[in-house]
Amino acid sequence: MFPNMFPLPGQFGVPVMPVQAMTQQATRHARRVYVGGLPPTANEQSVATFFSQVMAAIGGNTAGPGDAVVNVYINHEKKFAFVEMRSVEEASNAMALDGIIFEGAPVKVRRPSDYNPSLAATLGPSQPNPNLNLAAVGLTPGSAGGLEGPDRVFVGGLPYYFTEAQIRELLESFGPLRGFDLVKDRETGNSKGYAFCVYQDLSVTDIACAALNGIKMGDKTLTVRRANQGASQPKPEQENVLLQAQQQVALQRLVFQGGALPTKVVCLTQIVGADELKDDEEYEDIMEDMKGEGGKYGTLVNVVIPRPNPNGEPSPGVGKVFLEYADVDGSAKARQGLNGRKFGGNQVEAVFYPEYKFHEGDYDG
Repeated sequence: MFPNMFPLPGQFGVPVMPVQAMTQQATRHARRVYVGGLPPTANEQSVATFFSQVMAAIGGNTAGPGDAVVNVYINHEKKFAFVEMRSVEEASNAMALDGIIFEGAPVKVRRPSDYNPSLAATLGPSQPNPNLNLAAVGLTPGSAGGLEGPDRVFVGGLPYYFTEAQIRELLESFGPLRGFDLVKDRETGNSKGYAFCVYQDLSVTDIACAALNGIKMGDKTLTVRRANQGASQPKPEQENVLLQAQQQVALQRLVFQGGALPTKVVCLTQIVGADELKDDEEYEDIMEDMKGEGGKYGTLVNVVIPRPNPNGEPSPGVGKVFLEYADVDGSAKARQGLNGRKFGGNQVEAVFYPEYKFHEGDYDG
């Protein structure tokens, strides 16, 4: 009697016949995927938009143009969602997205509990297409962005200038790694600020997560946890090992924290005020003073002192002085010699500054 009263979920206002609606209902278990470990900020719209975009990016859309996602249900309390795809094949392709980074953290992508493998096999492909372009979204085929398995560790919040060797050294405070993957931008080759690893001795996994999670590295805070699970607490018998590991991390931080990692550029703060930089003659005097003082420690390549904008708009780096040396030996001597010195009644703070930021003219770091 009412042939137009069965809207396709997620496509409101589009009338479909009852037979089509029944087909949609019958295939729903094979068209839905479970997404776990969502951040508190996630909502239906953000999840739908994200998965539609990444499905298009990897070439996972097989049902024609438009969004792959037709409906999303979120359980905010338990931080998971059911994401409904247009087709069975697209749902299978979405299974390749396990471990993808959503709003800064990896999420689990699984089949829902009502998934019927034998019935689903009659409805369409049950495995992801092997030719999906997973690299387009930072994943590696067969490794879900790093390494498979429940003991895969997600390491997020890494300063972008950390090298693979430095990150490995920090992680290996707890034992040798079986595998490690620093995720990089495909175009630039630069770090994306997160990595995955698996320890050879799986018993140290929770210890490493507990010791590293939440520690400050420069202006970043590390997020370290099992990639496919929530935070796990170390067992009581592991407490002594955890204490030793935390002490080791404290020592590592002294070496690796932002501002302590040696580069050829030294940034001086609290050394000059914005008003002093407005007058051209005073600015030239300050520049000569900095060249003379900085030249005592090594060969200076460049001195940069950002000035305020004449129109009053904010100007990055005002109040800082950047000294670029020919080698790390000179910059290290300058940092040691200038840190804590007083200039004009101000106690100067001297830290190493990322070279790539300096060369890009990014003085805000």
